[in-house]
This record gives sequence, structure tokens and C-alpha cells, in this order.
Amino acid sequence: MDAVMDLAQLWRYPVKSMIGERVDRVEISSLGILGDRRWAVRDEVRGGIRGAKKFGALMTLAASTDDTGATMIEFPDGRRIATTDPMIHAAISSHLDHEVTLTELPEPGELDHFRRGAPDSEDLMVELRAIFGRLEDEPLPDLSVFPPEIIEFESPPGTHHDAFPLMIMSTSALRSLSVALPDSTIDVRRFRPSLVIDTADLAGHPEFDWVGRRLHIGEVVLEIGARCPRCVMVTRRVDDAVDEDRAILRHIVRDLDQNVGVYATVVTPGAIAEGDPVTLGD
Repeated sequence: MDAVMDLAQLWRYPVKSMIGERVDRVEISSLGILGDRRWAVRDEVRGGIRGAKKFGALMTLAASTDDTGATMIEFPDGRRIATTDPMIHAAISSHLDHEVTLTELPEPGELDHFRRGAPDSEDLMVELRAIFGRLEDEPLPDLSVFPPEIIEFESPPGTHHDAFPLMIMSTSALRSLSVALPDSTIDVRRFRPSLVIDTADLAGHPEFDWVGRRLHIGEVVLEIGARCPRCVMVTRRVDDAVDEDRAILRHIVRDLDQNVGVYATVVTPGAIAEGDPVTLGD
């Protein structure tokens, strides 16, 4: 076992691609954080579940859970509308300037819900470069790190995750990004981690070295499977303080081999809380 670290932040995203909520404690199942990405936006023009790779303005909306357990969506003008309110579909469609519906996660067997919709371009390379935000002279990520089912499905059936149940970052990574990009706003909300681990004064991106190992957090055990290739979402506008910024992705592609953070799967479910000790093991 390596030195003990701490769980600095926990994030839950009730609606796929919207800004999420920082929470003190969560329950983790084999599919990730309970209540995470329970809802998603469906494209009623091209079909399929869509995220902020396609509809960047989704990241200017924020989703949270109120005291009754209801999921509320906050709009930039301050309006708060429940996901169960019949008005929510029109409100989001107007915000995105595109017809969509908000849909709840169905049972895993309902495969049509998870199938990919029509692409924006018939040229596969144009489509992939738009999704990943790559310039023509920049490489695309190694797509072999993703589960094979996402070729056919927008997310692994039974979930609204892009690929894996959890994404983990370190405080060192956030600090290193700030140093490398002094003119950019490095806000944790850009990167959408599930967990942020306090790695004290370690330099760089220490989580890259965790791939193939396990994190022990209380009763929970997570397996680190791969580095996380980054897409156009890290460049999106969140609010007036966190505006669109393409320089962040240029740095990630050029200097970090396209990755920030790591993906994890759940070996042992359970409950975890901010402040819990985190131990890296084999």
C-alpha cells in the first residue's frame, strides 16, 4: 500500500452534461454513484441521447437534488424547474434552440433508448473531430480505451455515462493545469470529476500512474482502468466566470497526451464521504 491520501471532493451529476452538485456523502453501486446521470436530454431531430459534446449550452444549466429528493434544473436567468415538470422539455429546447426532451434512465433492456442518433456529418473524421474538439493537425484519442458497446450505443446500456462509471482527478492535476494555463480559468466544473483526491504537494498528474491499480476509500474499492481522453466539453462556457476557452484543450492534447484524470470501475460498492482516507493498492 502507498501513502494515505484524502477524498477532497465528491460530485454527482443528476442530469447528463449539466453542471452537477458537490455532495458530502454518496452511495456507490456497481454502476457508480447512486442518482448520478439519472436524467439525460434526447435529440428529437436526429434521435439519440445527447450531451454537451453536441449541445454545448447544456453546461450552462445546473442540476441539483432538493430536500425532497426531486431533481431541479437551474437556468442562467435563475429559473428553477423540476425534471418532472411538463414544462421542462420546452424550456430546455428553447435554451438549446433545438427540440429535445428530458428523459429518465430506463431499464438496461430498453436498448433503443441508448442507441446512437444520426451524426451531424456523414464524414466520420469530421464528426469525430467535432466531438473531441480536435484541430486537423491534432491526433484523435485512442478509441480502444472505450468499451466496444459505445460504437453502437451513446452510453453503455443501463447508464447515461459516456463510458465508465467514475472519473477521478487529483488536486495536483487541477493545480498543474492552473500553472500551465495562467490565462485560463481552471474550474473543477469544466472537468466533471466524480471524485477529487487530495494528493498534497505531489507535482503534475499523479493519477496517471494509478492505472491498473486499486483505490481503497472506506469500504469501497475502485479499479483504475485508463486515462481519460478529453473532448470539446472542457472548453465549454459554464457561466460569466467560466467562459469558453479552447486553450485548455490545446494544452491537454499537446502536453498531456490528450488526457486529464482517470476512469474507474467499482470493485466493491459502499458509502464514501468527503474527508475519507484514500489508499492506493495493487
